This record gives sequence, C-alpha cells and structure tokens, in this order.
Amino acid sequence: MKNFIDFHEDISISELDELLALAEVLKKKTKAGIPHPILAGKSLGMIFSKSSTRTRVAFEVGMYQLGGQALFLSANDIQIGRGETIHDTAQVLSRMLDGIMIRTFSHRDVVDLAKYGTIPVINGLTDDQHPTQALADLLTIKEHKGSLSGLKLCYVGDGNNVANSLLQACAKAGMHISVASPPPTRVLPFMLTRRKKMPPSQAPGSL
Repeated sequence: MKNFIDFHEDISISELDELLALAEVLKKKTKAGIPHPILAGKSLGMIFSKSSTRTRVAFEVGMYQLGGQALFLSANDIQIGRGETIHDTAQVLSRMLDGIMIRTFSHRDVVDLAKYGTIPVINGLTDDQHPTQALADLLTIKEHKGSLSGLKLCYVGDGNNVANSLLQACAKAGMHISVASPPPTRVLPFMLTRRKKMPPSQAPGSL
C-alpha cells in the first residue's frame, strides 16, 4: 500500500488487518511511555485547504510520537491551485518530503497529487471521502468488541464523506452496515454502486 486515499482502491483486507494490529500495538506503547520512533528522520507535509482541529493535532502529534516531523502547510503557505499546478506542487514536495497528508475539497486533487508525485499521499478528508476517520472508527470498534468480522454497524446522520468511507471500510472489515440519512444528504450513488459490485473476496461485509 503506497497511498491511502480511498478504502476501495488502496487497501486490501490483509493490509487493513495488519494496519489495525499495528495501530493497537503503537497505541499501547504510547500509553505505556515506550518510545517507538519508527519514522525517525522522516518528514510529513500536511496540506490544509480545509482547516481542522482533530486532523491537524492527530497527524502532528502522531508524527512526533513516531519520531518524525510534521510540516503544516495552509492554503496561504503554498501556491497550489493559484499560480502553481498540482503537478508542479507534487513534484516539488516529492523532492523535499517523505509523505503528504492533504485535507481539501476536491477528491480529484488528492488523486492527482498522488499521480504526479513520487511519495505516499494520505487523504485527510475530501468532499467525497474521509478514510482516516473511518480507519479510526474501525480501531475504536475493534478495541471494544475484540474483532470486526460479523459485526453490524448502523450509521445515522448525513450521507457525507464519513458515510461514504464507512461503506467501503466495513466491507473490507467483514462488517454489515446500514445507513440512514435524510434527503438530500444521501451517500453518493456511485459509492453504493461500487460497493455492491465488490466481490466477496475483496469485501466480505454486507450492505
């Protein structure tokens, strides 16, 4: 797994299991005060076209705990989208950083950033998807329930980027998910279609 932009495209069932298991180990080490600088010497660029409290703090503190450095880049700090193309930005940042986290509006911008860059890209949120939130949700459920396979999740709320990502995340985790959203805030139709077309080998969960 090079990038983490889309649960459907970027992570397999086995990779999800490994990622959650690693997260549990690192979380326990953090609570126990055991250093785990597995990203020592690495730098993460954090592009924020959309501001956020939790996303910024989580990534910045996370990089610190892993021994790396996080560089905050607001829309006022870089020229992406205003005088500099995504292609140019991806190329420049790839020469100076080890990874990019971007929180923005257009999902296409994140895909293009990964396409034209040579370093890993993490989707911190777009209008369409929020995979890091869905991943954190799965970890929380696993901590409380012990395992994910066979569990039922009911999502009640706006059919937004979180709902879209949870559809894909639960499928990979072997969970059943029901979504109840008021109109006009329904999950994206193509997300439902894509989810229904996923074979059981790739998505053992149900909808």
